[in-house]
Amino acid sequence: MTYEDHPELAEYEPLGERPLRGRTMTVASRVFVVVALSALLLPGILLTISIQTQTADYTCSVYARQYQPDALSSSARFELTGPVGPGWQCYALNTEGDATWVAPLGLIPSAPHQLP
Repeated sequence: MTYEDHPELAEYEPLGERPLRGRTMTVASRVFVVVALSALLLPGILLTISIQTQTADYTCSVYARQYQPDALSSSARFELTGPVGPGWQCYALNTEGDATWVAPLGLIPSAPHQLP
């Protein structure tokens, strides 16, 4: 089959070995996609972290007042290797500055509830 068999292709000049379809994305397009995805996801991630931190701090202060009434303050921390596994942990701080573990708050802290 040649170009002579198809008159509509008589003036066609091939562009080379690259096909017309399946062109790769340019660097600018890739950068734009990464920036756009970051702009969509980052605010949600930061908001989630902020809400979890506030909830953990509040819940820890309630637990510290209930189970360690002599403590000066409380501290909630996210730990991968906590006393009962990964998640938020509640610590009460005493007058010497030592931290005493009070309660696990879980991976997603919630409102205070009665501990066993």
